[in-house]
Amino acid sequence: MFLKAKILAFALSGFLGVATSFDIGLSTKCVVIPKEMDMCHKIGYSEMRLPNLMGHTSMAEVILKSTTWQHLVHTNCHPHLRTFLCSLLAPICLDTFIHPCRSMCVAVRESCAPMLTCHGHPWPDTLDCDRFPADEDMCLASLTKENNYLHKVLPKPACQACPAVEEFFTHKRVLEGFCDNNFAVKVKLSKKRTVFGDQEYNIECQVEFITQGSLLLYETQNMIQQWLLINENCTQRMTPTHRPVVYLLVGNIAEGTISVNQVYRWPRRDSQLALATQKWKYHKCL
Repeated sequence: MFLKAKILAFALSGFLGVATSFDIGLSTKCVVIPKEMDMCHKIGYSEMRLPNLMGHTSMAEVILKSTTWQHLVHTNCHPHLRTFLCSLLAPICLDTFIHPCRSMCVAVRESCAPMLTCHGHPWPDTLDCDRFPADEDMCLASLTKENNYLHKVLPKPACQACPAVEEFFTHKRVLEGFCDNNFAVKVKLSKKRTVFGDQEYNIECQVEFITQGSLLLYETQNMIQQWLLINENCTQRMTPTHRPVVYLLVGNIAEGTISVNQVYRWPRRDSQLALATQKWKYHKCL
């Protein structure tokens, strides 16, 4: 799984600077959604209108703007974020433009605006939900109650201050951390520079449970990926070089929120962490 740096410091100006007076009566054409627009693939249609609802007139401009929004999409802050963004960036090729419904905008904003706030960006004015049609009009509907429920019950990573990366500790201190928290996972991180000059982070191996708490196996890698995306400043500290580094992340799930409270660097020959994980099977917390 790959994580791109400068997340959420993306081109908000792409939305903030949109010509809100864009005339949707302007002559448009149908074009195939290009392969570079990964986030708008497998959304139910393969052709889009150009110019789009954001006033972008060239495919190069559309690709650039969609690429910058992929960072937010990767946080999985809302299950309909891709649909919402692609309805504006790559609107379906019909006789008329179909806007997202106001309720969809509100649901996406409530879930994703905190991700922007975490990195010092407000929800864009040009995505003011009041500008979108009410649900009784012809528009892309909001989430079903079932999907909304599932989205709410799954725990979400918190935007938080970075825990210190600990390199000198005893196995007893690590065991105390296990007792004070409800999950611990071992991950390997690395980074590389992309052709665009950004940093790209990679979780190189399957997440290995030390203690599981209430995390489910199939959820964990995605949850850790989201935490690293949302807390990118922490991820940067944990990958000072391009060499892979192994960490033990210890944290809590409380009230539907995931937080990482302790980070231990795990060198290949470290004996204290290995001893702590072995003793944990039989350890009794006070």
